[in-house]
Amino acid sequence: MPKTPFEKYAQEVNVKNHFAVQFEITDVLFSGQSDFQKVEVVETVGHGRMLLNDDLVMLTERDEFAYHDMITHVPLFVHPNPERVLVIGGGDGGTAREVLRHRAVKKCVMVEIDKMVVDASIKHLPVTSSELDSPRLELLIEDGVKYMRESTETFDVIIIDSTDPIGPATPLFGEAFYQDVAARLSSNGIVVAQGESPWYEATMQKKLLSVVQEIFPLRTYYNFSNLTYPGGLWSFMYASKGRHPIHDFDSSKVSASELKFRYYNEGVHKAAFSLPQFMKDNLEGLIQLP
Repeated sequence: MPKTPFEKYAQEVNVKNHFAVQFEITDVLFSGQSDFQKVEVVETVGHGRMLLNDDLVMLTERDEFAYHDMITHVPLFVHPNPERVLVIGGGDGGTAREVLRHRAVKKCVMVEIDKMVVDASIKHLPVTSSELDSPRLELLIEDGVKYMRESTETFDVIIIDSTDPIGPATPLFGEAFYQDVAARLSSNGIVVAQGESPWYEATMQKKLLSVVQEIFPLRTYYNFSNLTYPGGLWSFMYASKGRHPIHDFDSSKVSASELKFRYYNEGVHKAAFSLPQFMKDNLEGLIQLP
């Protein structure tokens, strides 16, 4: 069977990108090999505890709030009443933690394929896993692609908190998957997905918007700064059936929520969608925000 564009990309990415990020590790708290990947939690100098999947940094205690603030609060403050939220991936629990801070959310379903990630996070990463026992959270250990294909539930916001498009996360970047995402979204529905580095993964960013361009009338990327990811600047893909990330954003809802954030605020929300010119040039014709 011919390889999909994403499978070809996955083979090419490690050849094309020559970079390294180093951390001083003082202790290995957990190391295991699941059916899907190697999972490790280590103690570092200066960054606290760190979660790695297949030797790639997923999060550190020092800066995890930047990623989790931006993947959750952007769509949840754009949607007028996000009562039902679905998280695909996010086994460390940080995304679910931030989702459940919103009083409007009545139910959050989290579907994580790798139980080892969840168990290691519960034991060693309490900063992110603190809400995994919430009564408003339904945690399912199963394949997110299969769940999306077979579920009959409808959600207001769907968050794809995936790893890179290699290994078990590869199908989460495909057209069939996003067709199923659209079917599971309400009429005001919003989907946000981990969107990789605009510096190192420009090809993948184009491919992901190409996948969703026939499915969602509104689509773009937004950026945030991450201390421990290569390049520092990182992206999320935003797509919706009709909710505009700026025009439909009511900043008064942020202050009215009385939530305290460490990265997100009203100004950051708006500024995140102002893309640097090299990203606009790379994504010309694919971004659609009428």
